[in-house]
Amino acid sequence: MNAQASRQLNTGDLLAVLQPLLVTGPQTGSVSSLAYDSRRVTAGGCFFALRGSSADGHAFIDRALQAGATTIVMEENRVLPSGVLGITVADSRHALAQAAALYFGAPANKLLSIGVTGTNGKTTITYLLEAILLAAGRKPAVIGTVSYRFGALQQTASHTTPESLELQQTLSEFQQAGADALVMEISSHALEQNRVVGIPLQVGIFTNLTPEHLDYHQTMEAYFGSKRRLFSDHIAPSGAAAVINVDDAYGARLASEFSGAWTCGLSEDARIRAKNVVLSRDGVAFDVTLPDGVLAVRSPLLGRFNVSNLLCAIAAASAIGINGATIQSGLQQATSVPGRLERIENTRDALVLVDYAHTGDALENVLTTLCDLKPRRVISVIGCGGDRDRSKRPVMGEIAARYSGLVIVTSDNPRTEDPASIIAEILPGVQGRFATELSEADAGNPDANGYRVIVDRRSALGFAVAALQPGDLLLVAGKGHEDYQIIGSQRLHFDDREELRAALLQNGWQS
Repeated sequence: MNAQASRQLNTGDLLAVLQPLLVTGPQTGSVSSLAYDSRRVTAGGCFFALRGSSADGHAFIDRALQAGATTIVMEENRVLPSGVLGITVADSRHALAQAAALYFGAPANKLLSIGVTGTNGKTTITYLLEAILLAAGRKPAVIGTVSYRFGALQQTASHTTPESLELQQTLSEFQQAGADALVMEISSHALEQNRVVGIPLQVGIFTNLTPEHLDYHQTMEAYFGSKRRLFSDHIAPSGAAAVINVDDAYGARLASEFSGAWTCGLSEDARIRAKNVVLSRDGVAFDVTLPDGVLAVRSPLLGRFNVSNLLCAIAAASAIGINGATIQSGLQQATSVPGRLERIENTRDALVLVDYAHTGDALENVLTTLCDLKPRRVISVIGCGGDRDRSKRPVMGEIAARYSGLVIVTSDNPRTEDPASIIAEILPGVQGRFATELSEADAGNPDANGYRVIVDRRSALGFAVAALQPGDLLLVAGKGHEDYQIIGSQRLHFDDREELRAALLQNGWQS
């Protein structure tokens, strides 16, 4: 993400876009590169001093100057060396996004852009819309939790929504490679931190809102306020559409604020409404009335929450004029979403699934869906990430215990926390249903109900697989598509899907 050497940005154009509070130093010339990390500053470049939760970019201005920066964008005016342009702004992140869009030629202005926000469902909806747009003859790029991709160009995602500089560069590369559309997951952090400034959206989608990221937002009202900004600040000024799931209470509230929204859901008030819903182990089926007729939807996606995801994708496609036949064709061609109720094939006659559910609401949605399939027994493997919202830990434990016969509590991404301490905060929720931990022998009983703590994740997955009986359902929740585990400051390779296949093979249940 450093290929900026061939570009130049006129200083006058930069000042015109940023409309700064104060300017000092020379106001003519050009900027050769942009950076918000002082270690990436190059000679003649512009450094943006961003305030972060753990560091303040203003403390690195001297380092940026030593690296050759000739322009500094900051929120606190300070005296700079002669010949250096100082630009004081109200919000350095907003300024970075504006400058990045200008520097890379506003690539989003050349794309049909759809943004998806909400706690759960974003990734699945982007995969569905990617398939529908392809069926409609479009060339969509996707920015999201799993990857940033267009055709042969693919990067592993570092964040759901990258920082604005990387985002604009990636969009520029995709657009130059032939992309004419964009489907993007937009996180609450990205909205709060102005990462998507400079990207006009033709469609904005709201999925739902449940407790998550409260370590950052503090309150649900603040969390909702961040999500709301997608519609108040980033929808293109004319001809744009708001797609809102009104089965969610926050969605219903949002829809009341934006007249003309393409509301969707099971509610009778929804403009795009699912009828005759059938849920099975093979997927979901329902009918939906569109402007050009009734569409019979059949999808291998499991569960009622995926009905909501499908409706959001269908409503968004309808909003940009894609007809029902094309939508249906796209849905039939949609690929499975990595780590979202991803099936692990086996010969044990058990349903083994990996899912990214890492909030109480997401886990409950998944488990209620799976219980509807009437398995012999549900075995859940859960954990919680370290250095993240601690309030959800007992909630995750309670929900897993409520819907499962056997709960195995293990380590997720502990980061700098002690895994045993994280587990200790999960257990009160589990122990509301299962008072005492099962012994290893008892937990291996095919009819045992209760919980078992196995801190090492590989061992926990191996134990869960060994406990499987025909007709059982095993859900491994939390990490989904992730192929790593973060322990301390180390990012180690670890993929739940690989581990499950290895354990199944060891037990003779996978060829």
